[in-house]
Amino acid sequence: MSEKTLDILDCTIRDGSYVIDGQWTAEDVRDITSGLAEMGFRYIEIGNGIGMGATRKGVRSILTDEQFAAIAVSVKKNAGVGFFFIPGVGTLEDIRLAAEWGCDFIRIGTDVSKSDTAVEYIEFAKKVGLEVGYNFMKSYAVTPYELCKRAMTIEQAGADVISLVDSAGGMLPAEVGHYIEMMHSGLKTRIGFHGHNNLLLANANNIAAIENGASVVDTTLMGMGRGAGNAQTESMLVILEKMGKSCGIDPLKVARLSTQYISNRSNELKGSDDLQLVMGYAQFHDSYLHVINEMAEKYAIDYRTLIMEVSKINKENPTADLIESVAQSIKSMANAGVYYPKTYQNKS
Repeated sequence: MSEKTLDILDCTIRDGSYVIDGQWTAEDVRDITSGLAEMGFRYIEIGNGIGMGATRKGVRSILTDEQFAAIAVSVKKNAGVGFFFIPGVGTLEDIRLAAEWGCDFIRIGTDVSKSDTAVEYIEFAKKVGLEVGYNFMKSYAVTPYELCKRAMTIEQAGADVISLVDSAGGMLPAEVGHYIEMMHSGLKTRIGFHGHNNLLLANANNIAAIENGASVVDTTLMGMGRGAGNAQTESMLVILEKMGKSCGIDPLKVARLSTQYISNRSNELKGSDDLQLVMGYAQFHDSYLHVINEMAEKYAIDYRTLIMEVSKINKENPTADLIESVAQSIKSMANAGVYYPKTYQNKS
């Protein structure tokens, strides 16, 4: 596919599964995949939010990976369908099965500092005939220069698309543009972007990515996704029309698809509430919230302050020990009357 071709990768089924606790039915997957395929989407991501193999780790899902694939492949027409994959959650055997089941692509993701661990999986996926994307999860945890150095290794392994990922939805368009510009100037492969909407900038960040060289951007129907959600497929298509970069997909037809299959779940869509805003501001990933809540309760401190202070130290993979140490520090300083930013002071 030409680098100049602009593609929307719709990940409603995959990222949206977080919102509904993995409760997509066979009918849901068939109808959404079929509808997106009929409208001309080239990339449709399916499966559990965490990726292949997640159900073996106890993640809830009505459907198995094999069932997701069988349903989607049966109705995909000319579209490509594929899974997300995290090494350690999924295995090489899962990748082989994805190809055997008729999937077209796989997207392998790791925390940005662990990108080297993806190489063997990328190489294997290429060997079994899949198109391969790679996602730098929590990209903002390193500088653009460091990310580009890591991306060169990923490119050499054979990735077809390398994506910047704003996992916490806290990046600004200028930041996204700078990262993408550097990636585009230093790499030969296609560049992608996956953003979240904590600061209501997911669409704006997609625009910045496209204007600086990205040719694949991620969206979901009605913005349905983890946390505050993702860039909205329908509105992104309208924006692209206005930018003169149409993908040849009718946004009004897509909006009708959303109304038919997603709007009845609108009470489950979170948007950017107080918690999502704080996480976007701090660039804090919600996979660590359970530890934050536990320590905030244990030390009777405000969870928002804890999020902010932990993220000043580690935005990528804060340990439970680090979170507890910060909580202890906040508590002791508060007791001494010398702490608590006014914005996040616990008034209870």
